[in-house]
Amino acid sequence: MIAIIFPGQGSQKLGMQSELARDFKEIKLTYQEASRELGYDLWKLAQGEVKEKIDKTEVTQPLMLTAGVAAWRVWRNHTDRIPKYMAGHSLGEYTALVCSESLQFKEALKLVQKRAQLMQAAIPEDEGSMAAILGLDDDILVRLCTDESNDELVAPVNFNSPGQIVIAGNKNAVQRVIDRSKSVGAKRALLLDVSVPSHCLLMKPTSELLLRELQDISINKPTICVVNNAKVEQYQTPDQIKEGLEKQLYSPVRWSEIINYFISKGVTEIIECGPGRVLTGLSKRINKNILAISMDSSDIINQYIKAK
Repeated sequence: MIAIIFPGQGSQKLGMQSELARDFKEIKLTYQEASRELGYDLWKLAQGEVKEKIDKTEVTQPLMLTAGVAAWRVWRNHTDRIPKYMAGHSLGEYTALVCSESLQFKEALKLVQKRAQLMQAAIPEDEGSMAAILGLDDDILVRLCTDESNDELVAPVNFNSPGQIVIAGNKNAVQRVIDRSKSVGAKRALLLDVSVPSHCLLMKPTSELLLRELQDISINKPTICVVNNAKVEQYQTPDQIKEGLEKQLYSPVRWSEIINYFISKGVTEIIECGPGRVLTGLSKRINKNILAISMDSSDIINQYIKAK
């Protein structure tokens, strides 16, 4: 049994999916479709020379959505392996909903573009930050964030794998946790190059604005089970999806629990659809016995095609 997973922001890179595009027409066709909807050439940006352009959240979010959908279309059209489950990390949840036929691709592009705009406007750029903390147990870091909050906000927001957690909140509070974490045994603690403190309560007012946008979107029940970030539950109804996407914006991404949920349901293979291998690496850290593979090269797809 297989599950398909989709990466979020942070996996974008210049030259992404260029190898797949040479071998599979679905890649460029998907980018062309997205570019018509967005009004600019997304493929040109992704294959350009200026990383800062694709790192702007207003571009990154539709770019990563497009990359995941393009990879899924290659998988769907060239293999006979139908996944039982899907999930996406943060923004990747939108990709999972498109690929499970819950959201329309064109509507989702505009939705994530608006999501990015709302997130960017939520808090002044110099007031929020995020940091990766490596080598601490979950409960220790939770207590540390509580201790260092004072009158500000800082909290764990991505439980990516055992010993790899991302925190977010007010800039000064995040820095205090970085400083303290090193003294209590963290192997590494480093600020992330992001301007928006995602998945924490600073995003709560923005989530309410996002929910208004979701009211105008056509949403269907997924044709493939999608497990959500905020509650680690399968989406069943359109209303549940709207609630889950709104809640996701200010709630932690419980990625370790999602991978363990898949395993508990009998999943033995996990395929990452999108650029890079970040989620593949996390999956292997969460459970060493799982077969986790990234669709970041033509060789991987060709192996599955030959196995048909």
